[in-house]
Amino acid sequence: MTRFTRFTRTTAFKLSLLYITVFTVISGILLVYIAENTDHLMSEQVVQTIDAELNGLSEVYVRGGVRNLVETIDRRTRHPDASLYLLVDFSGNALVGNIARLPTMVLEEADGGLRRVRYTRLGVDTEDVERQAMVRTFELRGGFRLLVGRDLGDHLRFSNLLGNALRLWLAVVVVMGAITWLFVSRRVMKRIDDISASSRAIMNGDLSERLSIAGNDDEFDRLAINLNVMLERIEILMQSMKDVTDNIAHDLKTPLTRLQTRIETALRDAKNEQGYREALEATLEETDHLLRIFNSLLRIARIESMAPGTVLEPVDLNKLVAEIADLYEPLVEDEGGRLDINLPDGLMADCNRDMINQVLVNLIENALKYGRPEAGDLVISLSGRIEGERVILSVSDNGPGIPHKDLDRVQDRFVRLEESRSEPGTGLGLSLVKAVARLHGGDLRFKNEAPGLTARIDLKPVTPVSSGSNDGQGNAAGTTS
Repeated sequence: MTRFTRFTRTTAFKLSLLYITVFTVISGILLVYIAENTDHLMSEQVVQTIDAELNGLSEVYVRGGVRNLVETIDRRTRHPDASLYLLVDFSGNALVGNIARLPTMVLEEADGGLRRVRYTRLGVDTEDVERQAMVRTFELRGGFRLLVGRDLGDHLRFSNLLGNALRLWLAVVVVMGAITWLFVSRRVMKRIDDISASSRAIMNGDLSERLSIAGNDDEFDRLAINLNVMLERIEILMQSMKDVTDNIAHDLKTPLTRLQTRIETALRDAKNEQGYREALEATLEETDHLLRIFNSLLRIARIESMAPGTVLEPVDLNKLVAEIADLYEPLVEDEGGRLDINLPDGLMADCNRDMINQVLVNLIENALKYGRPEAGDLVISLSGRIEGERVILSVSDNGPGIPHKDLDRVQDRFVRLEESRSEPGTGLGLSLVKAVARLHGGDLRFKNEAPGLTARIDLKPVTPVSSGSNDGQGNAAGTTS
């Protein structure tokens, strides 16, 4: 009973019931309409046949009198069809016809009206079987009465057949609707039960659980695919959160321990103002490092929480890159290398200027730290181009590159391939680049060039406009993207 109640509460049951009701009503209306119109058409045919018979016999009577009328009726009654004839004299005696028994009132009311009567046919109904007929009765000169009619046996049989067909059709509709409901309910409930089971497994902590896909590309498959993508994203985010938590605990433990050690050492060993001052300066340096870590985390979180496209505007990438080159070219030369710029004229993109500036700065500083070749001078190349419907910005170096297994991992937070961590840094620079790329509808990708490494992000180009000014953040007048 509980299972049946559960079925009756499902959407599939309600839709199936609605389908059965609507289809049954429509089918019933259609079949009743067909039956009524068919009956009306057959009745009209009967009336037309009777009228035609009466007109013909009236002409015979007018031309040849009663004798010719009797002969004509006698001849016609010899053919076994649905036509009925009866001619009686003024005393009610039958002269000719194929009707054995008939209500007397039919002959007495010879007004030419159309009547439905019961009768017994002469020479056919050996067991006194009553039939139904449609008749007209006229009074002729001399007191004669003429009855002409049409047997309704075929008409009634067809009506019964149509009625039985109607009842059978409605029964079939109900049965097929019930079968459809059972099939749909079982199928839908099975899919919903599978989704519920997967959901319970996920709620119990198994984030690797996925919804089953039948492979027939129906609405449940499409829903399952989208939910699986969402679950995969949630699993990645939860794993990232776990990794971030572990990395924060690891990265903050060391500077906090150093802070504690320096403070304890200063309290224990410092003998004068200079000792306390040195301890405070070292503590301040560690505090600045901790603040940089938290500020980077907060900035990444703010970027990841933004809706894509909310902070984008047309930006002149040539002008932006030129400003970065003016800042970093002397620094690269001081390190014994060079900075190459390769951008086509008029390169514009819809982006956030400050964020893209920070992205390029992070990638250049990364190349300065880890892109030095084993032999020769460092070469950092900053380039841009249009590829398909995206603008590609890339920063390349000629250093050792990144091991293939770490190309994706290096984008995670607090990941630093230098295990000793002797170089300054927080391991958050590439995570910020990745977050900015996603905000712009793109992605951060690395490619080993052997030698060297190329880091690239993709942006949306600016659609050219007919007029306006090009100030680096306004409309891109006259540019081609």
